[in-house]
Amino acid sequence: RLLPLPLVLLLGSALGPALGQGLGQTRFICTSVPLDGDVCAASALGTGSAEELKGTVLQLRETVLQQKETIMNQKETIRELTAKLGRCESQSVLELPGEGKGRKGFSKNTMGDLSRPAAAETLSQLGQTLQSLKTRLENLEQFSRMNSSSQTNNLKDILQNKIDDLEKQVLSRVNSLEEGKLSPRNESEERGKIESTLTSAEPKGGPAGAHRPRAPTGQKDNRPPDRFQLTFPLRTNYMYAKVKKSLPEMYAFSICMWIKSSASPGMGTPFSYAVPGQANELVLIEWGNNPMEILINDKVAKLPFAINDGKWHHICVTWTTRDGMWEAYQDGTQTGNGENLAPYHPIKPQGVLVLGQEQDTLGGGFDATQAFVGELAHFNVWDRKLSPGEVYGLATCSSKALAGNVIAWAETNIDIYGGATKWTFEACRQLN
Repeated sequence: RLLPLPLVLLLGSALGPALGQGLGQTRFICTSVPLDGDVCAASALGTGSAEELKGTVLQLRETVLQQKETIMNQKETIRELTAKLGRCESQSVLELPGEGKGRKGFSKNTMGDLSRPAAAETLSQLGQTLQSLKTRLENLEQFSRMNSSSQTNNLKDILQNKIDDLEKQVLSRVNSLEEGKLSPRNESEERGKIESTLTSAEPKGGPAGAHRPRAPTGQKDNRPPDRFQLTFPLRTNYMYAKVKKSLPEMYAFSICMWIKSSASPGMGTPFSYAVPGQANELVLIEWGNNPMEILINDKVAKLPFAINDGKWHHICVTWTTRDGMWEAYQDGTQTGNGENLAPYHPIKPQGVLVLGQEQDTLGGGFDATQAFVGELAHFNVWDRKLSPGEVYGLATCSSKALAGNVIAWAETNIDIYGGATKWTFEACRQLN
């Protein structure tokens, strides 16, 4: 049976000196021979390419040493991370006697008897660990592209799982901080520390909490600027995205998006638009066991959507101020319509448009019970009513589909905060 070439060469280099002591100045040249090959011919060929074989041996030795060093580094990383996770778990079981009251009277658990300075230090350590691990993971991915090794791939998978676990620990600890008793004086300072810690754990070049899909080393990311999605994995009052542009005064609109959620009860608030003096100027919300609703100037219409199944769905809502006429589309098909929804009330300008949270005040006042949990993509806004054909083109990912003329889905138009994540949007690719 033919031995793998690296093993034959390594055995030859290890045994050569010992055998040479008993055989004088004998030289050994190792050559791999196929099962049906001519041994004599192979020997003759081998003697003629000794320099080439020597170069191959050196190259293979270097490769083996690199792989060994990489494996040792990753094992050490896993040991470090396991120890840190153990410390996090031991701290998380500590409980503070009594419970604080959250917004709107909901009872929430506090962080435990871990002091705030200790909590901030823990967050900082977790952030540094994440930064280090992600750098090592990038190095391992680059190495695995150059050297095919199942052991390297297995270590990469283990390391990625550990990183995911640690990120959950960070978010869980941040959630505990947010739910604790924060005075109005230090609430903004504490939120700033949290977002700073999450930002330090991410690659440079992105807003707080944003995960930018990376292109292979040496290649540019040619992904279209609209092919991304936002993910809100937890029901919190700090994860959200803010659209940089405000809405103009509008006498009609069409708002469309791709959405995916299995949260229960209710997926929360995919978007909310607040203006001075009116926090519910334009809101899409599914709260508790109620159906999804569209709010315009605090007036409500129930939408006949059935989308809480963990699958991607395309939804559109159109509205005109004349008689308050509205239509609802799911996956390209109209599922409902109505009238008298805030008739003759134009959408006011100079507001704040937020994705993932319901605003009780202009740009804030978030309530975790109303937060969106799921994934969202291709949020577009028009200042007119789309035709059924245009809606169908959006739902079927037609190449002729229009982008919103008021708000167009693009990475440069959105800032992300609090640990919401950004990934490549794949639903349209699957349809095509």
